[in-house]
Amino acid sequence: MTNKEGSFKLIGIVMGISLLIAAFWDSLPWLKDSIHAVLNPTAGFLLGWNLTWGMLILVFIISLITTIIQKYATDQKALKELKKEQKILSEEMKKYKDHPEKLMELQKKQLEFIPKTMKLSTRALAYTGIPFILFFRWFNDYFIAAGNPVFLGFMGWFIFYLIMTLIFSGLLKKWMDVV
Repeated sequence: MTNKEGSFKLIGIVMGISLLIAAFWDSLPWLKDSIHAVLNPTAGFLLGWNLTWGMLILVFIISLITTIIQKYATDQKALKELKKEQKILSEEMKKYKDHPEKLMELQKKQLEFIPKTMKLSTRALAYTGIPFILFFRWFNDYFIAAGNPVFLGFMGWFIFYLIMTLIFSGLLKKWMDVV
């Protein structure tokens, strides 16, 4: 992998395919049945064993795989450099908070970082976008069939997934030194 820069064209293609999969999930029985055939005996087994612990294990595995892909599919050195530059710029902005002209100039500079950061980060999304959509559609089918159970007494599966992913991903990124 020599070019880890990524491209907006690639992300557009992946998002387009992901949207098509999400839109036609129920209309394409071969796709839906194939995903169920793979995930029911694996992820479904974990959820059937113990809903909360099974979901925690699945979220951890998904977060781990995503973090590994992000670490090796992106240019971490360039992302760390951009992050360092953004931090310096942010500190400079705090100094000039009472000078609107200088602050506007610094904010303009800060906005220039967004496309650079996105371009460097999109490569990982190209590898994970479609599998995520397939997994989420399967989760949705599984939990509807299970009667929409709640986690920890009050959370639906999506909120539980989102919160646990934020926690696990944050810890894994720190541990694996991923930007």
